[in-house]
Amino acid sequence: MKKQLTVLFLSALMLAGCGSSGSSANETVTTSSREDISAMQEENPTEKTPVQGFKVDGTKLLDANGNEFVMRGINHAHSWFAGEDVYALDAISKTGANVVRIVLADGDQWTRDSAETVSTLIETCTLRDMIVILEVHDATGKDNISWLQNAADFWIEIKDALIGTEDKVIVNIANEWIGQWQSKTWAKGYTTVIPQLREAGIKNTIMVDAAGWGQYGKSIKEKGMEVFESDPDRNTMFSIHMYGSAGGTPEKIEENLTGVTDQGLCVCVGEFGYNHSDGDVDEAYIMKYCEENDIGWLGWSWKGNGGGVEYLDLAIDWEGQQLSPEWGEVLVNGENGIKQTSEKCSVFG
Repeated sequence: MKKQLTVLFLSALMLAGCGSSGSSANETVTTSSREDISAMQEENPTEKTPVQGFKVDGTKLLDANGNEFVMRGINHAHSWFAGEDVYALDAISKTGANVVRIVLADGDQWTRDSAETVSTLIETCTLRDMIVILEVHDATGKDNISWLQNAADFWIEIKDALIGTEDKVIVNIANEWIGQWQSKTWAKGYTTVIPQLREAGIKNTIMVDAAGWGQYGKSIKEKGMEVFESDPDRNTMFSIHMYGSAGGTPEKIEENLTGVTDQGLCVCVGEFGYNHSDGDVDEAYIMKYCEENDIGWLGWSWKGNGGGVEYLDLAIDWEGQQLSPEWGEVLVNGENGIKQTSEKCSVFG
C-alpha cells in the first residue's frame, strides 16, 4: 500500500487492527492438504532444475504451454497474517481467481520469510490451481537502491524455492520500490539487480512495479524498455498500481496502460482498489478496459487492511463467507469481475 504516505502510516497500514488471529508473522503456514503436500515433496528430486515457464511475448504473457495468460486475481498479505494463509488461500481460490499475489518480507522491516515457508506457500497455491506472484514488501516507497538490492539478495538466497517453479511462479522483485515520481533512479535500480537474479539462476518471469509508489506509469513509458533489455532472458513484465493518482479517471487509466503497451511491453494492474486516501478510483473502468484489452489485474486486498483503509478489505472474514458489498462483491461478482472473466491457467489442465 500506497502513495506519498509517511513511513509510520505505511508500517501501520496493514498492522493496525483488522482481524489478525494473533499469530506471529513468521509462523509456518499450515495446510488442510498436508498429505498432498507431503506426497508432492517426496516426488520432487532434491536437486531442482528449471522447467519451461511463463514467457513475455511483446505485450502478452504466455504460460508454459504457449497460451496467453490474463491475470484475474487478488492480493494476500501473508507477512502480517501468516496464521490466516490457508483460510485466505482457500477462499481466494473459491472466488475463481487464477492468480494470487503474496506479500513476503526480506527482514528489513518485517520478519524475514524462509525458503521453506515460500515453498509451502507455492505448493498450497498450486494445489488450488492458482498461479503465484511473490513480492517483497520491505522496500515499499524507499528511494535508496540499497533497499532494492536487499530484496534482490533475498530472492537469490531463497532461489532453491523458486527453481523448478517457473511454470507456476512470477517474481515481483519489490513492491512499489521508489516513492519518487521519477524514472532515472527507478531504471538504474532495476537494471542493476535484474542481471544479478539471472546470473544466480533464477529463470522465473520477473515483474517490476512502476515508480511513484507503483503509480507513476510514465516511468515504464520512459525507461521500461531499458529495464526490459537489461534482462538477459528478455522475460520481464511490468505492473502499475492504480489508486486515486493512477486510476482516478478513464483518461489516466488509459494513459498509464497505453504508455506501456505502446512500447511493446507487457503490463498488468498489480494492485487497485475502489477508493483510497489519494482519491476515488474508477474501478469499473479499470476492469472494463483490462477485459477489452487482455490486460491482467489483481485487487488489493483479501483482508487485514488497517490505518484508516479498512474499506479495502475484499472479505469480511478470512474464510470469505461474506464479501464486502462495495469492493469484494464488485471485484468478484460484478461486471467484468473474477467470476465473469477469470480463466484458469492451462498448466493446471
